[in-house]
Amino acid sequence: MLSSLRNIFRVPDLRNKVLFSLLMILVYRFGAYVPVPGIDVSALQTLKDQAAQGGVLAFLQLFSGGALTQFAVFALGIMPYITASIIMQILGVVIPKLEEWQNQGAVGQRKITQWTRYVTIGIAIVQSTGLSYLFHKGGGGLRGGNTTGLDLVPHYDVGHVALIVLTLTTGTALLMWIGELITQRGIGNGMSLLIFASVVSTLPAQGSRIKASAGVLALVVTLIVFLVILVAIVFVEQGQRRIPVQFAKRVVGRRMYGGQSTYIPLKVNQSGVIPIIFASSVLYLPQLLSFVLPADGWGASVQKWINDNLVQPDALAHILVFGLLIIGFAYFYTAITFDPAKQADTLRKQGGFIPGIRPGPQTERYLAKVLSRITLPGALFIAAVALIPSLLLTHFLPGNQVSFSGISILIAVGVALETMKQIDSQLMMRNYEGFLK
Repeated sequence: MLSSLRNIFRVPDLRNKVLFSLLMILVYRFGAYVPVPGIDVSALQTLKDQAAQGGVLAFLQLFSGGALTQFAVFALGIMPYITASIIMQILGVVIPKLEEWQNQGAVGQRKITQWTRYVTIGIAIVQSTGLSYLFHKGGGGLRGGNTTGLDLVPHYDVGHVALIVLTLTTGTALLMWIGELITQRGIGNGMSLLIFASVVSTLPAQGSRIKASAGVLALVVTLIVFLVILVAIVFVEQGQRRIPVQFAKRVVGRRMYGGQSTYIPLKVNQSGVIPIIFASSVLYLPQLLSFVLPADGWGASVQKWINDNLVQPDALAHILVFGLLIIGFAYFYTAITFDPAKQADTLRKQGGFIPGIRPGPQTERYLAKVLSRITLPGALFIAAVALIPSLLLTHFLPGNQVSFSGISILIAVGVALETMKQIDSQLMMRNYEGFLK
């Protein structure tokens, strides 16, 4: 382990990438504590104290790393970009032009990325406007508590609201740029690393709340449970189904090509942590939309139902909706990232075939069948990891003191594994031993 860490810093190019990525993450964490101008800073502590009691705000701040309760420059986090990515991927199935861009390779991907940025800015403007209104009204739906005397935007006029919206939207655009810089000049997975930093930054606070509310023994038991979950996640994330592929021999001139055997690696969890992030985003949208409803009458009833059913980890509606969303997005994202038809066509063009399976449509049906079989247990596993730990902690720690711990550890481990694989590949290229055996 220590020798592998030393190897990272022996390679100048890799060392610069790691240090650059760490610097960008440091800038992100700094921006998560710089409050937006035009707000009442003295009321932030009250907001943070009430957010620790649960409610929708505890859900929303998961991907902002606590920046939302600080009403910081990066309060929106990377969520607008995630939502925009979901919209673009879904529209790619129904809009022919987007599907055409997806088939154009790098050129089409640049066009999709550019439009994703535009959609992200639009979503950020809408969300920042909504947040400024909610925090001016006390954000009762956000916390589920009493709103008396709490107004984070005391000077609620066009000038101050425009300044807040501009600052939050600019912060989201800056986060997009930071994520792309980490992908291009850093160690890769820029957006995922920002989410990783946000999620990991909340873990110490959750541990301290467990210790304060239930004692040291409960904290030790929680850490042991987390360790068991971590091992299970690593085991499943590394699991794969290897489909053997044989390439036919070809004679070109005086040389013979092909004849070698290889395999197609299909991961048990082909979609990684993306279904968790997508499902959280979709579950978060109705909660955000409910905040613009009237504060009394039917609007208050809708907000109360959402807070009691979609937010609470032990609510039956939350378990069913969140679990089904995770499973659905697992299949959806797997279908986007691995197309059996394209894979079968590529094999046919390269002269490859799966032993016992005819090239063409039969290979496509075989790959689709295998992919469907291994996607279901992977989707069920990540759904269980996202739901069961939160249910256990809510049962043993009444009051919802810890929020979404299963999601936190799944995202942290998943992103960490992907990052280590990227670092490993660069070490192997330079004949160094990597981290993963």
